Amino acid sequence: MRTLDRPHARHITLMVLATALIAAVGVAPAPATASVGRGGLTWILQQPPKSPPNRAAPAMAFDPAVGKVVLFGGYDRGGYLDDTRTWDGFRWRPVATSAAPPARAGAGMAYDGVTGQLVLFGGYDGSAHLGDTWAFDAATRSWIQQQPAHGPRKETGAMLFTDPLDGHVDMFGGFDGMLYSNATWRWTGSDWNRLRTTDAPAARSAAATGLDPETGQVVLFAGLGSLRTDDTWTWDGKRWTPRSPTQQPPWRFYAAADVVPSLGGVVMFGGASPDGDLGDTWLWSGSDWTELSPATSPSPRESAAVAYDPASGELVLVGGQSFGKLSHETWTLAG
Repeated sequence: MRTLDRPHARHITLMVLATALIAAVGVAPAPATASVGRGGLTWILQQPPKSPPNRAAPAMAFDPAVGKVVLFGGYDRGGYLDDTRTWDGFRWRPVATSAAPPARAGAGMAYDGVTGQLVLFGGYDGSAHLGDTWAFDAATRSWIQQQPAHGPRKETGAMLFTDPLDGHVDMFGGFDGMLYSNATWRWTGSDWNRLRTTDAPAARSAAATGLDPETGQVVLFAGLGSLRTDDTWTWDGKRWTPRSPTQQPPWRFYAAADVVPSLGGVVMFGGASPDGDLGDTWLWSGSDWTELSPATSPSPRESAAVAYDPASGELVLVGGQSFGKLSHETWTLAG
């Protein structure tokens, strides 16, 4: 989204779902095959009774506590949003919460398998980068602001994901308005603990991330940074490892990515590039990237939100920005 911040004008994030979520709903991964990836695969434009208003850079993740995809905030032409909505596979419903984080775009959100809550961090509110942490309690339909003693800088575009080892929420990177980060943090349920790693990706924000069901590791691709960021890394809960795939997607940022167990990997769609917004679909299947050829696809876009819905077995994509035009569309991809 070009209006969020400078010197790099688009600093928003997207979110991922990881191991604890898959385990919570009992989804068994299936191996990816060329015929699945290139044959009957298609993106389907949904027609729910009432879609969320146009928006880019909302936070979104599946919440096993309610069995639904949860969407929060984002940015529209009128400003920044603070609404909470759920997707049940057929329709979007607004959630009347007793409290909510202040309006923002570019926040990170992931499911915490230890506390059983969604964790939201940071973002941008139109004038400042944010560094607050919130937890969504599905039972009470309330957002609860956390008071950690330690934590990351106030950042936009940080990548949050469920830790592959123990289900905690981990976070990497972000942008504070001046500098990119390459710090890795872990949410303990009450505090942020910075993890010391011997190697890590170059500092960046707005990367594509998702859990690889074949290896049980989080994959991270590209993003925005001061140094070269068109690379692929994996995170096993203890260390970052650079990968050398035979085939790699073109460099991008603000792409939408999440696990699709039936395809045996992480699916990534679209994003922004120096040549414009993208509309391609890629699969990371443990060691390499494969470009998929769905029969139909969303128009090229950046800053869409995506989350895998185990209840329907579909990847859900909503909103985004396509060459400056905001979208309210909901698309699904079934393996």
